[in-house]
Amino acid sequence: MTLQDWLEKISSQHARPIDLGLDRVVRVAQSMGFAAGREGDSASISLGCVSILVGGTNGKGSTCAMLESILLQSGYRVALYTSPHLYRFNERLRINGQTVEDEVLLAAFSRVEQSRGEVSLTYFEFTTLAIFDVIARSGVDAAILEIGLGGRLDAVNIVDADCSVLVSVDLDHQEFLGDTREAIGWEKAHIAKPGRPFICADPEPPATVAQVVSARGGDLWQFGMDFNFQGDRQQWSWAGRGQRRNAMAYPALRGANQLLNASAALAALAACRHLLPVSQGGVRQGFAMVELAARFQVLPGQPAVVLDVAHNPHAAAVLAANLDQMGFFPKTVAVAGIVAGKDAASIIKRLGDRIDHWCLCSLDGVETAGRARTAQQLAQVLTAEIPHAAYSCYADPTQAYEAAAAMVQPSDRIVAFGSFLTIAALYQLRHVR
Repeated sequence: MTLQDWLEKISSQHARPIDLGLDRVVRVAQSMGFAAGREGDSASISLGCVSILVGGTNGKGSTCAMLESILLQSGYRVALYTSPHLYRFNERLRINGQTVEDEVLLAAFSRVEQSRGEVSLTYFEFTTLAIFDVIARSGVDAAILEIGLGGRLDAVNIVDADCSVLVSVDLDHQEFLGDTREAIGWEKAHIAKPGRPFICADPEPPATVAQVVSARGGDLWQFGMDFNFQGDRQQWSWAGRGQRRNAMAYPALRGANQLLNASAALAALAACRHLLPVSQGGVRQGFAMVELAARFQVLPGQPAVVLDVAHNPHAAAVLAANLDQMGFFPKTVAVAGIVAGKDAASIIKRLGDRIDHWCLCSLDGVETAGRARTAQQLAQVLTAEIPHAAYSCYADPTQAYEAAAAMVQPSDRIVAFGSFLTIAALYQLRHVR
């Protein structure tokens, strides 16, 4: 079986694409022979290395990328697990900065399949166990693990992490996590581990976060109290418990929130410095070398093309602020595709007065997991929010992008956003990647 064969098989094995819970994944992990967590805790596993969980509504990918880059530049062997992917499934796991090869994943998939018996696993649970299997066999010093959509019942949360990071809390995935920041914060804070540091980088977290961390016996590091940053136009500095990082150049990642994400990464490294000492040189080089696709990614050349996976109101507000900092463009054309279940009206509201023409695209197929939304349906949301908006509809993101490119001059701007699926489709175009 090829990797694509496996992925198609895995996607159809469970009755529901998302089925939150840890019982199934823990049972299979035990059958696969993963070591138990601390003190023989049978409800958690160890990957045999220092592990850092990174959760939150937005900013997870950037924080993970910074942690990976700093640790690699400090000489450590590092595994990074993130999801979803943009171009190839293999992007979800990097070992020492390199995407994992098909053959390695195929062997891990076979081991999961042989161990699961009659237990039915979702696509995410199955692939997460396979990736954990690869990490455990790779001999890395550290594993950075991005939590999926939630926290408490997310398959990644079975790892007995040495440190947990909550980057931000905002409204997203309300059908699974609750419809208030308090409810979502409660779910996401359950990545806290007893006796381990819990980094909260949200400047105004809901009260439920501290309540959960305290109840679980975690050591809360709160932004603004236990760590903070300051900066000017040339450099910035960070201060936390018993450690300072001064006169640093700004991270290579673009965007208004990247210093907050960088502060979360430095707090996690400070909390783990007895396990993973990191020099100032490693920090400087790590921030200078960090890369992450489709997070306010501005492609070289003209017209300006911005790719951003912003798919909820909070991320759209950050994207709007970043667009405002780019300077003047005579015309801005949007390529927007947003799956059903997302608050498209609020996303559009955050960006509306910055867009001169909307190229709306349909998102459908197996990747939408029952959340297909047509361009025409999105147009109804757009015109309800902005009655006189100029727009056109297209069957897919590629057609929408090609239409947008035909509408602009070299001095204009295209911004593509709304979903990982929107940007993933554009990554199929060689001149976009």
